[in-house]
Order: sequence, then C-alpha cells, then structure tokens
Amino acid sequence: MLSLPGASPAHPPPDGEPFPSAGEPPDYHHPVPEPTVSVTFDNLGEAAQLELGMWPAEVPEGEHFTVVEVLPRLLDLLARRGMRATFFVEGLNAEMYPRALHTIVDGGHEVAVHAWRHEEWAALDAEAEVALLERATKAMRAIGIECSGFRPPGGGLTERTLALLGEHGYNYVSPAGEREGVLEGLAVLPFRWMLVDAYAYLPTFAGLRERYGDGPDPLTPEEMRGEMIAALQNHSEQEGHLALLFHPFSVAFTGEAGWEALDSVLGEIVRLVETGAITMMRMDEAAAKMLERPAGLNHPPQLDDATWITR
Repeated sequence: MLSLPGASPAHPPPDGEPFPSAGEPPDYHHPVPEPTVSVTFDNLGEAAQLELGMWPAEVPEGEHFTVVEVLPRLLDLLARRGMRATFFVEGLNAEMYPRALHTIVDGGHEVAVHAWRHEEWAALDAEAEVALLERATKAMRAIGIECSGFRPPGGGLTERTLALLGEHGYNYVSPAGEREGVLEGLAVLPFRWMLVDAYAYLPTFAGLRERYGDGPDPLTPEEMRGEMIAALQNHSEQEGHLALLFHPFSVAFTGEAGWEALDSVLGEIVRLVETGAITMMRMDEAAAKMLERPAGLNHPPQLDDATWITR
C-alpha cells in the first residue's frame, strides 16, 4: 500500500497486543471529538467473483444469494435494531441490482462505492483507476444515487486516489488504518483489519491474523463477536471514529452462528448508544461532521500498510 503524504503509518503492535490509542501529543484531539461508531457492509452480488473469473458460465447472473436472500434479512435486522448503516457496493450493482440499492437507501442507509467489480485498488495503473472510478460513479448517478464515500478493495490507495475522488464529488474515503483525519480536503475514515468479519473467517486472511497476533487459523463467529464487542467497549472510553466492517457473504456462510454473532454486536452498539457511551452514525454523517470543523482541529489520518494478502 502506498504511504500517502501527510498520513502517518500504523504498525502492528508487538505480541498481538491491540493498537494503543495513546501516542498522540498531549494537546491532540481527534477530528471526531466523541466516541462514534459506524456499521458498514462491503460487497454485494457477483461483482468480485466476475472480476476474479470465478463465476460459473452456466449460472445466470442477476440472482446472487447475497442480494436475493441475505440483503433482505440484513435490512430487517437493522430495522429491528433501529440502526442505519453504510453499504459499500461495487458500481456494477447499479446496473445489475438497481432496485436492491434503492431498497437500501429507502431504509435510511447510505450506499457508497467499492470500486467497479472489486478491483484491488492500490494495484491499479493510472488509466484503469480513472476509468473504473468514473464508471462506478456514473453508474450510481444513472440510477439516481449520489455517493459521497469510497472504500478501496484491499484497503489501499494510490497517490492519485484522493485527487480523483475530489474531482468526482466525493467527500470521504475509507482505507485501512487506525485513526481518522483529513487529507486533500477529504475526510479519511479508516477501518481496522481486526474489526472486519472476513479477517476472522477467511483462510486467505491467515497472514493478516498472524500479523496481528491471532494466529493463522480462522476464528469462530463467537470469537469474532468477542473481538468486536471488546473494541466497542474500549472505544466508548475514547475519542474518535470506529468503523465495524461486515460482509453479506460472510454472514451467510457462517450460518445461524454468524447471524447471531452479528446481532449480538449490533445489540451491544444499541446498548452503548442508549447509555450515552457512544454515538452511532452513517459514514457520510461522520465525514460531514469532520469537514465542518475548523481546519486547525483536523489532523492527518493514521493509515495501515497491510492488505488482505499480507504474508
């Protein structure tokens, strides 16, 4: 992953210890001044499988289980919990599932962009990056959805990404990292790899799990639940923004245990909100609050150089 000018890198702590919140100067204040949490979901439909050449030719497109089966259940769960989330979806979904994207918006949730077909963003050359961002942005606008946020698949950005996002009207970006900040006029709201459900579940994330001290073996839904609830409780005593990241396909393939773990994490968020310990908002709302603050109170973000293929 590229190290962006003005951003400080995040390095894994020794012996699997969690990232410290300390290390800032005594007069440091987070661009988000109160403990704030956003629930986010990445990926939808068959976009990533098409990009990887893994979609069976004999299987019809436009009927993916994450859209047909998982998404309605997710939206019902969020409605029951009284929560509004951010869905980062590939631009291809605007062409394949426009009705599903409008259902998300109609539920009070945000739709943001997650590349065109889940391309590993930091690996793109300049021509491809421009073309894919334009294609995804135009596809969303063509169905009446104006996206203000972008999350790069793989967690990394190029040296061109921030400027391109600004040119296309985006307000924020969500790469891998540890601490939020502002760069080139955009709010940067990172996600932490350890707070991604796929980090816990997928064998391909073994390198990341070893990097952060969890060992190479996948975790159970109950262990994922414990990690996220511990992070929420710790965050309630700090300043700043925290993003939790789930995938519709991960919830599906872990079965009822995965659904129960997700519901338990959402329940803990509700509990902390009701006690006044945290504030919950969509990613676009958190970004807007950051960008409203005087420039002198906004600091550079702390980003992470790890990707999903870290060894």
